[in-house]
Amino acid sequence: MSELEGSLNAISGNKVITAKRKRDDDVDTRNPNSKFIAGVIKLISDDKTRLIFNTIFLESGDSSETLRTELKLTRKQYYSRISRLIKAGLVKRQKGKYFVTAFGRVIFDSHRLLGTAIKNYWKLKAIDSLGVANDSKMPKEQRNKIIEELIDNLQLKDISLSTKF
Repeated sequence: MSELEGSLNAISGNKVITAKRKRDDDVDTRNPNSKFIAGVIKLISDDKTRLIFNTIFLESGDSSETLRTELKLTRKQYYSRISRLIKAGLVKRQKGKYFVTAFGRVIFDSHRLLGTAIKNYWKLKAIDSLGVANDSKMPKEQRNKIIEELIDNLQLKDISLSTKF
């Protein structure tokens, strides 16, 4: 079993499955990391795991007992989730305290950007409905002005202004 498969099984909490998948469309064969990516997304989609992850990000250096009691989780809830976060490479433990890794910081920031995109969903939808997203008939300056006016978040604005759609 590869390290990636081992991490995936640890993230998802699944036992190793020896039987082959019945359908090839279950996995994106163009990207060998797609299972790992899906596992990380599934991991941070769990409310309690995300709560632990966010708390560690915001209050790095707290001991496990402090975190567990603050979050009001049982030992099993806490340790099974923290174990998956560690095996996914999002969190590390040093001298009895938990810290977010560099990879974890990227995932945290991506998750935050996703939340911002969801909050701005209707503004982004308005850009699409106006044909601003990638309509070559509209002058670039007018397109950029509409996006500048509608979107406040710099990251979303940069993505929206990008001509690489």
